[in-house]
Amino acid sequence: MTARRQRAGDLPAETTALIGRRPELTEVHRLLTVARLVTLTGVGGVGKTRLALRAAYEAQPAFRDGVWWVELSPLRHGSLLAHTIAEALPLGDQTTRPMIEVLVEYLAGRELLLVLDTCEHLVDECALVAEALLREAPGVRILVTTRRPLGVVGERLLTVAPLSVPEKDSGGRNGRGVAGEADAVALLAARAAEVVPGFAVTAANRPDLVRLCRRLDGLPLAIELAAARLRELSVAELAARLEDRFAVLGDTDTVVSDAEPPWHQALRTAIGWSHELCTPAERLAWARLSVFAGGFDAEAARQVCADGILPAGDVPGLLNALTDKSLLIRQPATGGERYRMLDTIREYGAGWLRGLGEEDALRRRHRDHYLRLARAGDAAWIGPDQYAWYDRTTAEHDNLRAALEYSLAVRDGPGDHAALELAGALWFFWHGCGFTKEGQHYLDRALAADTAPSPARVKALYACSQLLLYLGDLPGIEDRTAACAALAARFGDAERSLATAADLRLAVLRGDTAQTLSLAEKLLAAPWRQRPPAFLPLIALVMGAHAHVTAGRFEQAMAMLDELSAVCEGHGERCVRAWGDLVRSQAELARGRPRAAQEYARAALRVKHRLHDGTGSGMALDVLAQAGAALGHSRHAARLLGLALQVWDTLGRPQAGVPALITARRACERQVRAALGDRPYETAFRAGYHADLDTGIAGVLGDRLPLAPPPPHEPAG
Repeated sequence: MTARRQRAGDLPAETTALIGRRPELTEVHRLLTVARLVTLTGVGGVGKTRLALRAAYEAQPAFRDGVWWVELSPLRHGSLLAHTIAEALPLGDQTTRPMIEVLVEYLAGRELLLVLDTCEHLVDECALVAEALLREAPGVRILVTTRRPLGVVGERLLTVAPLSVPEKDSGGRNGRGVAGEADAVALLAARAAEVVPGFAVTAANRPDLVRLCRRLDGLPLAIELAAARLRELSVAELAARLEDRFAVLGDTDTVVSDAEPPWHQALRTAIGWSHELCTPAERLAWARLSVFAGGFDAEAARQVCADGILPAGDVPGLLNALTDKSLLIRQPATGGERYRMLDTIREYGAGWLRGLGEEDALRRRHRDHYLRLARAGDAAWIGPDQYAWYDRTTAEHDNLRAALEYSLAVRDGPGDHAALELAGALWFFWHGCGFTKEGQHYLDRALAADTAPSPARVKALYACSQLLLYLGDLPGIEDRTAACAALAARFGDAERSLATAADLRLAVLRGDTAQTLSLAEKLLAAPWRQRPPAFLPLIALVMGAHAHVTAGRFEQAMAMLDELSAVCEGHGERCVRAWGDLVRSQAELARGRPRAAQEYARAALRVKHRLHDGTGSGMALDVLAQAGAALGHSRHAARLLGLALQVWDTLGRPQAGVPALITARRACERQVRAALGDRPYETAFRAGYHADLDTGIAGVLGDRLPLAPPPPHEPAG
């Protein structure tokens, strides 16, 4: 793949100012100049992630291809590490190669900083990935946060120490931190001001602040948990009560005593004290919420955590209470607020959940909730709420992974098909939201784990065939399609329709026009038009129209596309409608109507980019380039060719491996190069290839270039 300049990266927002840490930041930057793997280690809650984030922001100008953040805390299975890194870059590969190979190849010619945050539970897997990148991608440097070093040759370690605390009360004249305070005191003062408006360090309260920070050993998380108590306690009361709790909890709190490496006593005590000061309901909610991976919303918390002991009506108040105590972090999100726990807080809650004997029951309830969510998305995807479902399922990606892993690990006997049901119901997420390879990963595992005949297995085999079409795996799709057909014959009409749809995809991949049209008509024979549209008849219209276009039968193709557009328009459906617009744009090009092709390709691009569908976006950009060339806008067409290649480079299969699309793209490249000349062509092409992809596509969607006079065969208007 060709190296290109990426956008600056995708770093999380810094929601608060970093207090202190200037010497550590200087050392991180120094180490990154002399080593390619720098690892920040230290106890939980010491601030490794916050330090790495500030270092990453400051390092951005030094890396041509940006700084990229990979949050690994929610990832519970190391087999998806390369997928998670690829998604962060972003790299939406759609080939059958192992993702680690794709990742290494993609990064081989790039100069960037990769930040792997929270690696201690995936040390072995992270070490293998780091070794591969250090060996094959010389321009890549890696910054890691972890409680345990990776143990890779060339790794340079920086142990992150707690914040500085005055040895004695210096009256604020030591010159450290904010407003002359030592860093720990400055952090406590800053967090106190967030919960107590107008809070300030004074001569009267400073001795207690110093005593409090010294007792907490300057650990940032412990300090922030203590600061949250200042809503109801004075600084003096807080310091006195914490002193008492150290004597009690410091020796007896064993919930996390087996953590590796051992937790610092101050952090154990601060968390244990926060736990003790919670009400019984808050403690139970804390424990139960620990089953979530990544973030969650209030409704998910209610569905998973509420029961006769913890009433559903109490959940919103408990979320607010835990947020006020800094045990939850509230995060604004599309469609409403979400919550998350820091790893150390989640680990403590998980320890209590095990102690209560509820771990398996809560993980099962978590699985069941996300299975219901997947089923609801499956039923509602073909309808007006596709964007909302895209936003919802991508926000719940970590939890969907956790539910899949639990389903694969725990089965209730031969009748439990939860893994197959969940992986199959998420077809729309894998197919429509840009997670093709991950979907194949989970579907393959679910099919291997549950081989008994069932309708869920038929749907999973069908979903596999759907993804394998994207991946261009003809042998794989032949195998899954044959298995789907053989098994579907044992069940009802719904399963047999899935088998027919799998056969249809295989016919398209083989280029068998007659078989494609025959199978499309079979799917369209049922009276589906009288009810809310189903996915299979709609996709049959798209594939049938594509077959007609390939055969040069444009009127028949347009008739099918008109029907598709009418049905989708009537029900607010976008995703399949966009595929129809792409086929129509290709047909309009073939008919010599480039202006019409532009409009349909733009409409398709608007939807496909919103849904992160790389294949659809790349195809639309290629059509727009061809239309621009036909209209005489050669420089614009060259930029579009460069922009499209950005997309295809992330997928690994230019033009999705379709020979006709590859031929059309190459013909356009030759035409535009001949019109511009080599040097102007390369200049315009590189401008598109090195542009920020989102900005470039936004420009294309808003673009209204003056049109060249229409060719004689294309009517004006």
